[in-house]
Amino acid sequence: MVKILYFAWVRERTGTASEDVALPDGIASVKDLVEWQRGRGDGFAEAFAEGDLVRCAVNQSHVALDHPVKDGDEIAFFPPVTGG
Repeated sequence: MVKILYFAWVRERTGTASEDVALPDGIASVKDLVEWQRGRGDGFAEAFAEGDLVRCAVNQSHVALDHPVKDGDEIAFFPPVTGG
């Protein structure tokens, strides 16, 4: 199981703030997980339509799409952060 957290408009589009998910077979990276998320329904498809736009952290560290994921990880998805 992994814990997935959704923030800001990613949370709004998916309709959930967090969930515990058993990693499906073949999911080895953040990119794999993003692609799987797109197939989970309209809200997920909308949230992850532009997978390179959504940012990710694994175990509270920002990571690239090729970062591996494994059971026990906490994975957070959020929009790009801007400041000023």
